[in-house]
Amino acid sequence: MIIRTHAFPRAALIGNPSDGYFGKTIAFTFGNFRAETTLYESPELAIQPSTRDESVFPSIDALADDVRLYGYYGGIRLLKAAIKRFHDHCRECGHALHDRNFTIRYCSNIPHLVGLAGSSAIITSCLRALMQFYGVDIPRPHLANLIRSVENNELGIAAGLQDRVAQVYQGLVYMDFDRATMERQGFGRYEPLDPALMPPLYIAYRHDLSEGSEVFHNRIRERFERGEPEVVAAMRRWAELTDLARTAMEQRDYAELGRLMDANFDLRARLYRLSEGNLRMVETARAAGASAKFSGSGGAIIGICPTEEVFGRLRQAFDAQRVSVVRPQLV
Repeated sequence: MIIRTHAFPRAALIGNPSDGYFGKTIAFTFGNFRAETTLYESPELAIQPSTRDESVFPSIDALADDVRLYGYYGGIRLLKAAIKRFHDHCRECGHALHDRNFTIRYCSNIPHLVGLAGSSAIITSCLRALMQFYGVDIPRPHLANLIRSVENNELGIAAGLQDRVAQVYQGLVYMDFDRATMERQGFGRYEPLDPALMPPLYIAYRHDLSEGSEVFHNRIRERFERGEPEVVAAMRRWAELTDLARTAMEQRDYAELGRLMDANFDLRARLYRLSEGNLRMVETARAAGASAKFSGSGGAIIGICPTEEVFGRLRQAFDAQRVSVVRPQLV
């Protein structure tokens, strides 16, 4: 039996980065890209490398480019950490695992380290394959926590819950990470929304702006934990923007939603140090007539693009900057 599972990239519509700080967000998964896991029974347990894990290059320039884009570690560490954490979870929960072995591999065309949750998609896909192979059912809120623990606890990567919740639930999801709720039940309040509420969107990304989310969040995490008023107030404001955005979506007031998305980014720009390249992408999109905010932690932006005429202007402007732009296809 061959098991094939997949997971999709995540785009944050509003509220990020408050998900790691007891805030609220709305995010969705889209099918323009995907991470896929293949698993089948074999005599020994084997993890096969993907193209991202290759160590043979046509030149020293190619090696340098690969390291700049993907770092020194490929996706095998994600699979290895996911398998280990799945084993520990099953032991903690009393799930007896059979003794058959497997071979597992992954492939992913999700743009790497541009804020589209490519790493967590690989982990999500892997855990889905393991659950199917071992016949283990993990409720969705707990699965999102498990995926996060792979990155937080096994790999030391700082990550909020938003990406994992969106990828587990799929579609358009409202998330409330209220502190009291999180402390009481171990997860937030997650509510799938009607996909028909989605406005006409674009997503633009640039590979050479890639940066891990742990780099992006470290300083803000320290300031939040110290209780700095500016940071605490910002997280509260992003949560408020999320509720306002949900109301605007329900009323089909996409002009207001676009203003709220712009406000989401403008607040972020005041609080974080952002690169010139990221700022230029946002400025270019707004000059073309679209709203713009980060889809994640930088490298990709999302906004409302109301007409094909505006989308044409976006594409033309971004082509000159070597920025890719797509219309996201909601999963």
